Amino acid sequence: METTLQSRIEKKLTDAFAPERLIVINESHMHAGHQPGMTGTGETHVRVRIVSAKFAGMPRLARHKAITDLLKPELDAGLHALALEPAAPGETVLW
Repeated sequence: METTLQSRIEKKLTDAFAPERLIVINESHMHAGHQPGMTGTGETHVRVRIVSAKFAGMPRLARHKAITDLLKPELDAGLHALALEPAAPGETVLW
């Protein structure tokens, strides 16, 4: 059974960060025609909303780097945009 990019990202983030909350949203359909060859049917744009104790005391840039380092294979394989909303428990999130 083939897995989706979204499910692979969810698994990697769950395994690495043991999140209290995790939402991975495929926003590819909103970017059809964004660049040549992009039809909106592929998985090219993803938003990650994650709350994890592993982010406590970690600056925002370090949180982003930890996630992008983890998802480098997906970015190298064609993930065009990765919107990140990482937080530690107790921090205010707007979602």
